[in-house]
Amino acid sequence: MELWYKEYHTPDVALCLKVKETLFSGRSAYQDIQVIDTWEFGRVLLLDGLVMISQRDEFIYHEMMTHPAMCLHPTAGKCLIIGGGDGGTAREITRHDRPSRVTLCEIDSQVIEISKRFFPEVACALEHDPRVEIVVGDGVEYITRCQDIFDCIFVDSTDPVGPAKALFQEDFFRKCHGALKIDGILVAQSESPTYHLDLMCRMKRSLLTVGFTHVYFYFAPIPTYPGSVWSWVMASKRYHPILDLGKFERHGWPEGLRYYNPEVHKASFAMPEYVRQALEGHDDLHNPG
Repeated sequence: MELWYKEYHTPDVALCLKVKETLFSGRSAYQDIQVIDTWEFGRVLLLDGLVMISQRDEFIYHEMMTHPAMCLHPTAGKCLIIGGGDGGTAREITRHDRPSRVTLCEIDSQVIEISKRFFPEVACALEHDPRVEIVVGDGVEYITRCQDIFDCIFVDSTDPVGPAKALFQEDFFRKCHGALKIDGILVAQSESPTYHLDLMCRMKRSLLTVGFTHVYFYFAPIPTYPGSVWSWVMASKRYHPILDLGKFERHGWPEGLRYYNPEVHKASFAMPEYVRQALEGHDDLHNPG
C-alpha cells in the first residue's frame, strides 16, 4: 500500500510526496511535529502538517536566507536569528569567520531537539559551534527585552499564523530596527509571490514606515514550498543590496556553498513584473531615492 503526504497550498493546489516511512510524530506545546522519509526529497520536517525543510532543497532556502546579507555587511560580528530552530540559518552564518556571536531565539525547544536527531547535517552548528547561543523563548518578547545591538537579524519564521503571526507586524519590525546598529540589516522570509503578494506589500510598507532606508525583495526556487518560488525581504539601514555589494567582495565568499554565489546574488533581486507592479502600486511603497 502506497503512502503519500499531501499539503494543500490552496483548496485547489497541493504538494504530494510519496513516503517511505514516518520517522517521528508528536506534539509540542506549540505545534504538531512530524518527520517523514520521502522517496524524492529525503527526510522532511513538518510543522502542523506543513513542510519546513527537506534534505533535498533546504540548502537553497538557508543559503539565500543568510548569505545575501552576510556578504553585503562589512563586519556582521553579532547576528540574531528569530526562529530557525532547525539550525540551517545558524549553519550558514557560521560559515563566515566574522561573526563572534550568533544568538538563536526559538520558541519551540522540541523543534531544536528533533532537528538535531533527524537532521544533524542541518543542525550541526547548534551543537558544534561555540559562537552559537540558543535561547528558548518567544522572539517578540526577546527583541522587546534584549539590550544587545546586532549587525544582522534574520527572521527565519514559519507562516504568519499562530505564534509566528506577530513576526510579520509593523511593531515587531520597529523593535528589530531599534535592535540593529546604524548600518544593520534585517532579513525575513516573505512567503510566496504566487500566493502572498498582499503580505509582501504590507511587509514593505511596514519596513519603510519604521525607518529602513533600503527595502528590497529577492527570490529563489524552493520546490517543496508553495508556488515553488520563495521570497525574502532585505531591509537595510545603509547598504543597497546591489550597488554596495562590490565594496565588500574583498571579504571573500564562504566555501562549500551549493546554490548561492555572486551571480545568484545579483540575479535574485531582479523583480518579476507582476511583483513589481504589486509592490509599486502605491507611491508610499516606493523606496526613498
